[in-house]
Amino acid sequence: MDGAVAVLDIGKTNVKLALFAPDGALVWERSTPNGVRPGPPYPHADVEAIWRFLIEALREANRAHRVSAIVATTHGCAGALVDETGLVLPVLDYEYSLDDIEPSYAPLRPPYAETLSPKLPGGLNLGKQIAWQKARFPEAFARATRFLTYPQYWAWRLSGVAASEVTMLGAHTEMWEPLSGRFSSLASSLDLPRLMPPFQPAWRSLGPVRAQVAEATGVEPTTRVLNGVHDSNASLLPHLASRRPPFTIVSTGTWVILMAVGLGVERLRAEDDMLANVDVEGRPTACARFMGGREYSAIVGDSRGALDRSAVERVIERGALALPCFAPQGGPFAARHGEIRDDGSRSDHPALATLYVALMTDLMLTRLGAEPGDLIVEGGFVANPMFGPVLAALRPRQRVFAGSDAAGAARGAALLARWPPERGAAPDQIAVAPAEIAGLHAYRDAWTQALSES
Repeated sequence: MDGAVAVLDIGKTNVKLALFAPDGALVWERSTPNGVRPGPPYPHADVEAIWRFLIEALREANRAHRVSAIVATTHGCAGALVDETGLVLPVLDYEYSLDDIEPSYAPLRPPYAETLSPKLPGGLNLGKQIAWQKARFPEAFARATRFLTYPQYWAWRLSGVAASEVTMLGAHTEMWEPLSGRFSSLASSLDLPRLMPPFQPAWRSLGPVRAQVAEATGVEPTTRVLNGVHDSNASLLPHLASRRPPFTIVSTGTWVILMAVGLGVERLRAEDDMLANVDVEGRPTACARFMGGREYSAIVGDSRGALDRSAVERVIERGALALPCFAPQGGPFAARHGEIRDDGSRSDHPALATLYVALMTDLMLTRLGAEPGDLIVEGGFVANPMFGPVLAALRPRQRVFAGSDAAGAARGAALLARWPPERGAAPDQIAVAPAEIAGLHAYRDAWTQALSES
């Protein structure tokens, strides 16, 4: 492959376009906030703003680096009902409450043992989004000729070719059976197999870009459009290409997602918001998650205090605690209201929030049974100077590494342009030394005890 791979990376908070050279180097990047339009008819993704950003960014990027392939990677909670002309309904925002559909949806929901997808709030179960749209907008739903999961929607807009993809259907949608690799009973109840285009691997080239896209951006008409991938699974790709299991990726950002590669799914529990994602090869991956980045922000608030070992030690010494949960969209304690027990200064809330996210991560690793193998921290919390060292101190039987690549999901998606690669060197990682913090383990015991009593 010659030329750069352009990755459209759509997260809940930001949208990015990143270019990667054939050797994997990040050579160009632009980003924009990912806004939600309030409606009517309901809160929804501003896909036209994303499209304008994509076209303008591709045009700028292609002036500096020849683009030979384009691939999208997105969060797993969005899909598009389309006909030949475009959307028949807006792409629903997954944080919108869909509780009014629950009485009619509950009888359709497959058992957890079938989907390994827990019942989640709002529209975090993609199947529930579709059921709600079908019930509330039956005429528009009837006009739909295809249902496209989110990366595949963008691949369709770029190439004109519709496809389905397994990492997206396997991302807590309740529409997939990860152990058998087929549609769930819910998908059949919603008549989705009729609307789903043929499955293609995430790395499959669906075709060249549409002529209009080539003309608008300046990319060559032969530029390939790949099928695309769920962002958490994209983060796994560099490790699947370089490591042997078992190991666990701790992907951090708005969500903290733990992906235990090589671990069985026997310890997954619906009540803990555990699930099985499905990797690009169709294999189940045991996962747990909570909205750690958003909870961190909620705890910190407007505090601008220093974040160092001294601040962490002050929090521990005075026994300040942050107890879940500060973001009700998911995680094992989504039904609880967050509580801060703190008799000290708000200036130490960055340290308190760091301890909270580390303790939650440690707890979920234990519940997953992710004891064997290394832990690799990726994403936003790599820049937190105390998160990795505190986590390493809490997990003394495991080695902890910090990924030095903030573009983990995008870089993984870029690998699809030459997948499957030959097994190569692991991504750049830095070994994390455990923090020497007096009273840390006693603090964990006090936090756990307070959690059980509250």
